[in-house]
This record gives sequence, structure tokens and C-alpha cells, in this order.
Amino acid sequence: METSTTAFIVEALTRAIVEHRLQPGSKLAEQKLASHFGVSRTLIRQALFQLSQNRLIRMEPARGAFVAAPSVDEARQVFAVRRMLEAGMTSAFVREVTPAKIRALKDHVKQEKLAVQREDVPGRTELLGDFHVRMAELMGNEVLAQMLGELISRCALITLMYQSRAAAEHSSDEHSAIVAALAQRDEALALRLMNEHLDHVEASLTFDRKVPTHDVALALASLP
Repeated sequence: METSTTAFIVEALTRAIVEHRLQPGSKLAEQKLASHFGVSRTLIRQALFQLSQNRLIRMEPARGAFVAAPSVDEARQVFAVRRMLEAGMTSAFVREVTPAKIRALKDHVKQEKLAVQREDVPGRTELLGDFHVRMAELMGNEVLAQMLGELISRCALITLMYQSRAAAEHSSDEHSAIVAALAQRDEALALRLMNEHLDHVEASLTFDRKVPTHDVALALASLP
């Protein structure tokens, strides 16, 4: 019961953040949240811890929890580093490609498309980012997988908040095209598609959305 309650709180707060009803930097007061959901502060702390693991909020000693506020500059720098790493990874993957690896990537893309179709915003964001980590894992390069995972999580909130459904669907289609190029062992095409894909993801992030509220109760009250 506690697990399902915590999951409900995590989902409600995630939706309030990604649907732009809570502003980055908003303080998430434990007592206020406990009163809103009618649960103990212990359950609220568990939910906030999960959200901090997902980089959606940051925990500050003696100050509490706040909606994360990654900067646009940070996202730009992350994409620059990803281009460097993923160009090398794509070339190496072409040299090591096998039918089993292609099947694994195709299965992953299928899950992405399902998440996009059911408008699972947190799910699609995680899966779209994990595609790149999955490539590294399939190569058996755990160091690269970890590095990419950390880089992607640093800009995940920006992608989560500012990528539209259409842009997410386009990203998944581009993943399909990359997989097809890898299957053909066409290194030049795969490299071009990967670079264009990262360019498109970065360009699709729009930072002119309406300013959401700092009021947690108001943001959560508008949930259906």
C-alpha cells in the first residue's frame, strides 16, 4: 500500500513539473505536501527521494527539496560532449554490429513508440535517452554507458519539460533510421544521422513556455 501511495505521489508531482504547472526552483515543503495528499511526511520523503534520483528535484541540506532548475547553458554543453562521445560510439558500433544487437535496438525503439503513443511523458523521455545508453551497453562498454547515462540525466529535466510530443515522436523515428543504417553497416550514414538527431533534439527544446506557478497546492489542484 505504501509503495503504491508513494508511486502516486511521484506521478502527481512529475506531471505537475513536466506539464509546466510547477516552476523550476519551487520549494516542495514536506508538511504542505503531506497535508495535500493526506499522508505522513515519511511517505512524502520517500517520494521526494525518488524524484531526486530522477534529477527532477534537488535536495539541499537544512533547506529542503526544490524543483530542479538546470540551465540552458548546461544543456548546450551536455549536447556538445554527447556529440563527441556518440560519434566515436556510432563508428565502433558499426564495426561490432550483429543481428542480435540490431534486434535489441529495434525492440527498444518499439517501446519508445508505444510510450509516445500513450503520451507517457516521463516514460518516453527515459526511453529516448536510454536508446543511446543501450548502444553502449550492447557494445559491452559499461564505462561509456555510465558516462552517457550521467550526461543524459543532466539535461533530462530540460528535455522532459520542453520537448513536445511531436518532437519526441520525431526522435523515435530518427532512432529507427539510425538502427537501419547500423544494420547496413553504413558508417557514414549512421554518423550523419546521429549528428542530425542530436542537433534536432537540441533545436526542439523551446524555452519560451508560459511561466508556471510556485504554488504547489495550486499546481496539484489542477490535476484531473
